[in-house]
Amino acid sequence: MTALARDELAQANRILAHLGILDAYGHVSARLPDRADRFLISRSLAPALVTEADLMELDLEGEPVGGDVRKPYLERFIHGAIYRARPDVQAIVHSHSPSVIPFSVSSVRLRPVCHMGGFLGGGAPVFDIGHRFGCTDMLVRDAEQGAELARSLGSHAAALMRGHGFVVVGGTVQAAVYRAVYTEWNARLQRDAISLGGDVTYLTEAEAALADEANAGTVERPWQLWLRECGLNEQA
Repeated sequence: MTALARDELAQANRILAHLGILDAYGHVSARLPDRADRFLISRSLAPALVTEADLMELDLEGEPVGGDVRKPYLERFIHGAIYRARPDVQAIVHSHSPSVIPFSVSSVRLRPVCHMGGFLGGGAPVFDIGHRFGCTDMLVRDAEQGAELARSLGSHAAALMRGHGFVVVGGTVQAAVYRAVYTEWNARLQRDAISLGGDVTYLTEAEAALADEANAGTVERPWQLWLRECGLNEQA
């Protein structure tokens, strides 16, 4: 992976922390373009503090390669399992975003209410770790649990994790960051719409697909804005 791509992954951590999508916890990763069986992710560190030097290379079993002895994230298995199951995915974000979690524990599904949330399609599936693994601490601690999450995600862009958070995937780091940000936005908007007390008109699956296609080519625009807001780029 080029130095520029590694820098972009470090920037993604800082952006997501700045926007409140990640706090001291959560993580973002990127598949190595020349090694589909490897990915980059920070060592166990708060995302706001991540620099390029903190990135580790892991295999799809979630194990560090190259003799790296630094402490990895416990839930790195989320990333390895999804990359194994989804060859189309090049980047993943796992977040504990507060507006999204209520939808993971409610019968109300997270569904797209605005065009920026078009990637949510007919609604995000919910991964309930208890269905397969019984009583746990809710964390994805091994490859088997990661594989079950990947099965719940299926072909979707996002999946919620009951009482825990969510994951989003993308074909690029910028696309995954975009989806993480607008998953939070859509959750807030959906909650506000529901609170008005009337019927909510959601995007149809066809509308969501068209909106997602239209937005896919514009992710560079918010990315450049977020870089500037974080002081990571002097370009307008």
